[in-house]
Amino acid sequence: MSERYTVGVDFGTESGRAVVVRVSDGLELASAITPYPHGVMDVALPSGKPLPPEWALQHPEDYLLVFKEAVPAALAKSGVDPSEVVGVGIDFTACTVLPTLSDGTPLCFLPEFMDEPHAYVKLWKHHAAQPQADRINALAEERGETWLPRYGGKISSEWLLAKSLQMLEEAPAVYKRAERILEAADWVVWRLCGRETRNTCTAGYKAIYQDGHYPSREYLAALNPGFADLAETRLGKELTPLGAKAGELTEEAAAWTGLKPGIAVATANVDAHVTVPAAGVVEPGRMVAIMGTSTCHMVMSESLREVPGMCGVVDGGIIPGLYGYEAGQSGVGDIFAWFIKNAAPPEYVSQDVSAHERLEQEAAQQKPGEHGLLALDWVNGNRSVLVDASLSGMILGLTLGTRAPDIYRALIEATAYGTRLIIETFRQNGVAIEEYVAAGGLPKNHMLMQIYADVLGMPISVIDSEQGPALGSAMHAAVAAGIYPDIRAAAKQMGKVRKNAYMPIAEHQKIYDQLYEEYITLHDYFGRGGNDVMRRLKQLSKQVGS
Repeated sequence: MSERYTVGVDFGTESGRAVVVRVSDGLELASAITPYPHGVMDVALPSGKPLPPEWALQHPEDYLLVFKEAVPAALAKSGVDPSEVVGVGIDFTACTVLPTLSDGTPLCFLPEFMDEPHAYVKLWKHHAAQPQADRINALAEERGETWLPRYGGKISSEWLLAKSLQMLEEAPAVYKRAERILEAADWVVWRLCGRETRNTCTAGYKAIYQDGHYPSREYLAALNPGFADLAETRLGKELTPLGAKAGELTEEAAAWTGLKPGIAVATANVDAHVTVPAAGVVEPGRMVAIMGTSTCHMVMSESLREVPGMCGVVDGGIIPGLYGYEAGQSGVGDIFAWFIKNAAPPEYVSQDVSAHERLEQEAAQQKPGEHGLLALDWVNGNRSVLVDASLSGMILGLTLGTRAPDIYRALIEATAYGTRLIIETFRQNGVAIEEYVAAGGLPKNHMLMQIYADVLGMPISVIDSEQGPALGSAMHAAVAAGIYPDIRAAAKQMGKVRKNAYMPIAEHQKIYDQLYEEYITLHDYFGRGGNDVMRRLKQLSKQVGS
């Protein structure tokens, strides 16, 4: 029998990437990237209408362009005959939601809503729904809602409930017209196969679907009477498990992509979750961290535990038969990019090598603790374990002798401390973690990875693929096409990892243990109510700017 192939498409924050993968061994033959023309709309709509602070939107047309450009380009580069491609799978950043009509038409495509921000896609890092998230959490705690501990005791402003409630309260006409509110991942699959589906992953982690149902009508009505029918009318009642076949590629989508109509389309998935089996991880105790603009931390267990500050635990949310736990940091690579864009001296951004490489070269010469700095990694708020988008970053120890590489290294270290706190919180609550497996774009930075190994005091393995999410999506497509019976079997043949690529250095570990204790002191003082100055500053900024 001739070789067979699948296509995995990873929809990131700034672009979409397509990869052609051989199903027998996971070999990635070719890839192509399509940047989103509209990018992240956090300043203004396409019309020029300004957006308020904390907004982050996208345009759904950009996602379709990935199918029209990146998929055919990757297919052409691979040399694979389209008749040998048996399936396509996709993954997405989450929670990324949009309102549509019952036929899947996004509301922002309608003339009357083209200038209405709430009609567009709300990206995962849209934080303007924090007031709604605060009310969601307070009411759930007051009523003793049993689902709240499954999310570490707090629902994020990034998730579907908060974003939908914000839409109802700030743009009731948009909410009334919205016949569906769904993840962009599910919308994209809908466009591929012509059939609306809801995947178990985003429903469980981002739409508060637990034990067979969404939050009750009574609870939703207590938030806002107009919100009572959210689950009944706008959310999908039937969920499709990961690795299942959502449908078959339509003639229209086949024309976009250059693939053959009728091939399997896998259920949608999330970039972080789909990367876990791509790294060959299908068992408990091995944390997979997808490290990019943000970091998502995934780990599995045979038992159900309630872990403060986690993003969620879902039965079968990553691998069927295991409880999948998620935590995260809402700013990691974004923090380093912010520093280079706004604070790096000109000599670091005008050389032949990139500013990141130049700063890494100089910062790597330092010993742990040498720069005398300590930072809090909340430049984009805190996802785990405090779950508070109103927090902000901080750098302690600045002097007239402080240089750009010092700050760059201190920011990297801060993100490592944040990851260590997440790991220790899981362990303290009965979820074992013995190994850290890194994926995403940041593991290319060797200094960063060694710092993480030293701060965590753990061996770090690295996924042996630069396209982890797309590979994982291609693996799920192979399962949906019937090539493998389940994702465990696919991971055994197609998953890739370099074991123990980084090991902790004992003398570095001792210094970082001391610095971590100082980090915890600052973390608790500014994040747990010792001093709410960060929240007050943000509130004052909003008042003055309004």
